[in-house]
Amino acid sequence: MTTIASVPPTTAVTGPPARFLDLVASEWIKMRSLRSTPWAIALTVVFVIGSSAVAALAADGARSGPAGFLPYVAYPPAGYWTLILVSGCVGALTVVSEYGSGLIRTTTVAVPARGSVVLAKAAVTATLWTAVGTVVSTGSFLVSQAVLGGQDAGVPLTHPGVFRALVASALLAPVCALIGLGLGVLLRHSAATMVTSVFTLLMLPPMFSESARWSAVVHHAMVSAAWKRLVQNWEPDPGSLGHTATVPGSWLVYVLWPLTAVALAVLVVRRRDV
Repeated sequence: MTTIASVPPTTAVTGPPARFLDLVASEWIKMRSLRSTPWAIALTVVFVIGSSAVAALAADGARSGPAGFLPYVAYPPAGYWTLILVSGCVGALTVVSEYGSGLIRTTTVAVPARGSVVLAKAAVTATLWTAVGTVVSTGSFLVSQAVLGGQDAGVPLTHPGVFRALVASALLAPVCALIGLGLGVLLRHSAATMVTSVFTLLMLPPMFSESARWSAVVHHAMVSAAWKRLVQNWEPDPGSLGHTATVPGSWLVYVLWPLTAVALAVLVVRRRDV
């Protein structure tokens, strides 16, 4: 008489859950693998710093009295509108490129914690564009002051208003990149995300003036308007009829926009199917 030995139930062999640093490393590899990213960053850096050099060459160095800091020479709007555009679009591409290729399905199967994936993307995007923004902002200042120095119009980094303008210009890139990333998660379509990013960051602010209070409030809540106020090193005219932004309010805009965009992206991605 034979006895049937009981066979223990098989258990699935699973690996340890992915740590957040593992997700960050994975997202960094994905970002590096996009061929357009290094080219877009390199061309943007050259263009923005070059625009500062051109603005400094075009500036009139003949002034009476001591030299003053010229914020829109060191940080010309044309160059920094380009930085806003590129950083916002590349930030969006970090998400919509995965939705377009279907890679996002593989990612969510490997890491079911979708919110952690979005946070890892945000961490990599913020780190990369903070580095790019710092290089661009510092380079713009140094190049412009080197040109103006030949006209006896350059100023040092310790000059009043310089450091705030440098920091605001450096942080402009990661702020816009995180906004683009959030819009990419919400919309998931390349064309729609790009159009919405450009409209929100560049086209919407000029539609509102500072002549009326309600319009000024909307205008001051925009990232590009906050950047202009932070770079500006003179106080508004007390007799002006316009409602001007404050420096603390402009810093608050810098904080709230990316935090809101990333928070909404995490909330939506947890509740929505891929």
